[in-house]
Amino acid sequence: MAHLNLDFFKKKLEDEKTRIMKNIEAINDELAIISAEDEIDDIEDLAELKVDNDRDKEVLRILLQELKDIKDALRKIEEGRYGIDEKTGKPIPLNRLLANPAARTA
Repeated sequence: MAHLNLDFFKKKLEDEKTRIMKNIEAINDELAIISAEDEIDDIEDLAELKVDNDRDKEVLRILLQELKDIKDALRKIEEGRYGIDEKTGKPIPLNRLLANPAARTA
């Protein structure tokens, strides 16, 4: 798409990719600590660890999907298909891409 500054969007996507990868690493570290926890004093501690573990796993799932979307968007930039709605084939509005550079649809 000629009207898009692809370098701008590539930089935004790369920056977001770096941020997400750091968050994924931090959550994986936290999950490793939770799974290695041996000193569980009572059922309440166990319940709290379970809640933390479940929350972390859900956040991790969301981050991994965001990372996939970003990688797909970066690939589209390289292939010359960035900014095209996957369902309609029409350009995605600039405001939508500014709000979410990995947007797949308008």
